[in-house]
Amino acid sequence: MELYMSTAEKHSFQAEIQQLLDIVIHSLYTDKEIFVRELISNAADACEKVRFLQSSAQEVRDSEAVLGIQISSDEAAGTLTFSDTGLGMSRESLVENLGTIAHSGTKAFLKQVAEEKKADASLIGQFGVGFYSAFMVADRVTVDTLSHAAGEAAWRWTSQGTGGYELEPSTRTQRGTEITLHLKEESRHFAKATEIESIIKRYSAFVPFSIELNGKRLNTVQALWTRSRNEIKDEEYNEFYQFIGHDHQPPLLRLHFTADAPLAIQTLLFVPQMNLESMGLGRVESEVNLYCKKVLIQPKAKGLFPEWLRFLRGVVDSEDLPLNISRETMQDSALMQKLNKVLTGRFLKHLDETATKDPDTYLKFYGEYSRFLKEGIVTDGAHKEALGKLVRYESSTLEAGTKTSLADYVKRMPSDQKEIYCLLAPTREAALNSPFYEVFSSRNYEVLLLQDPWDEFVVEHLDSFDGKDLRLAEKADLDLTEAKSPALNDEQASGLSKWLKETFGERVNEVRLSKRLVDSPVIAVDSNKHMTASMRRMMRNSKRDGLGLESGQCDFEINPSHPMLGQLEALRQKDAPLAAKVAEQLYDNARVAAGIVEDPRETLRRSNQLISELLTARQS
Repeated sequence: MELYMSTAEKHSFQAEIQQLLDIVIHSLYTDKEIFVRELISNAADACEKVRFLQSSAQEVRDSEAVLGIQISSDEAAGTLTFSDTGLGMSRESLVENLGTIAHSGTKAFLKQVAEEKKADASLIGQFGVGFYSAFMVADRVTVDTLSHAAGEAAWRWTSQGTGGYELEPSTRTQRGTEITLHLKEESRHFAKATEIESIIKRYSAFVPFSIELNGKRLNTVQALWTRSRNEIKDEEYNEFYQFIGHDHQPPLLRLHFTADAPLAIQTLLFVPQMNLESMGLGRVESEVNLYCKKVLIQPKAKGLFPEWLRFLRGVVDSEDLPLNISRETMQDSALMQKLNKVLTGRFLKHLDETATKDPDTYLKFYGEYSRFLKEGIVTDGAHKEALGKLVRYESSTLEAGTKTSLADYVKRMPSDQKEIYCLLAPTREAALNSPFYEVFSSRNYEVLLLQDPWDEFVVEHLDSFDGKDLRLAEKADLDLTEAKSPALNDEQASGLSKWLKETFGERVNEVRLSKRLVDSPVIAVDSNKHMTASMRRMMRNSKRDGLGLESGQCDFEINPSHPMLGQLEALRQKDAPLAAKVAEQLYDNARVAAGIVEDPRETLRRSNQLISELLTARQS
């Protein structure tokens, strides 16, 4: 030991290096465990450089050595060692890379960090910042290295991270670098093999060189997204999905694509068989991980996809990502938005292609994930047009259970139809028996049957498709094709309408003659032209105070051709109080049909009272 210390050359860190060390150790990284990822990434880079030299027929020391990374932990000694068979360093390389900063832009970087508290993304990878992360957890770091170049000697670099470092000859005989961390007391838990294994599998599972921890190979799954689609079997895709998706079932859909512009992207995305949110497991979190050259940058990366695509799982890898110096967060938000746009557009294109080529699979996907697509239409104006092509609904003219696209609906529209009509009801039967459907049936117009309360907001936000406005049935301005014989003449109709308005008072905004009813005597329509009964009900249930929802005021339309209205007018002339109770029942019935009855108890009370009076009158 005496000889070892006496032959060591003592060097001081360049001032910028010491400043950089202070930044790295105290403020750059939010998670100390990131040092494992950084040291493995540096080792992988060193191995990659050797592979490049060998592929270009350049001479390399120990040419038969297998490229790889070995890690050993000693919990008792509190040490952690990273060894690779990569490029290695000469004495000059050690001094340049670990003792000084030879790049002119670095001083500007340090100044920017000091002044603006942020890193210059363009400097990542220009010097060994990742190496210095070791000092977050170690009070002494030793580097033994032997250059790939023949004739170079092995050297040892040692530092405690403050002041400077020592250089001396090393006894290493194999090409590559070995870094030994003597862990600080509060960081000795990193010497536990189980903890290091967990970190490696999380961040470095797809490094292209073998990683062994205490002799055990850890990265056994390939970075499948980097391979050509033509050479990958379905079984390999399923195995990879089960590994990253933590799912025992194969995926429902997958998308594997590569793009060169506007960004270099390699992407492998999966859709699980089941929608976990529909199973009552709460809001899911995106499980698409962001990689750079097969190294994990952000697990469950935020911003890669819009929130409504949070059900996706998979990998996005790009060499073009400008990262901040810690590799932990995206530096360029504008570029992240561009990445988001490219990825989202490509996935929507994939869904559209699946709907055309494999409609059965698409309908299975739609059955599980339609609510997410509808959420996208409502919340994401940039993609609502593409999403509009993907929605599917039952139709009044198609067999029950058969769903149609908006595009196919438009193809079937007669020349005199100008709008796409939609009717919201809890079931198909309820829709086809609704008073709102009668005018469409009389005109032989197809109506899309909406059963999900979200669909009303979809219609509102989508607004139009292929140049045709979407119109909810209760807001459609249509007349019957043929006028029917009236049960009331004009004078009777006017008098009955006025009397009904007086009877209902402020509960109705207007009483008018209906041009849409065939078989129903009356109908209730929300007075607000931008509001429907179901929308009002949903908003009331969400306790949206201050919107005037409590009144539930509606317009009341009467069918002058219906015999019941003629009978009501005759009863009004003979027994106005009883006629008023019948009118109240008609009002209740109309509100029930429209789905806007708030408290059915009052309706039932009036109904029972009316029945009692009618039975009494009949007995007398």
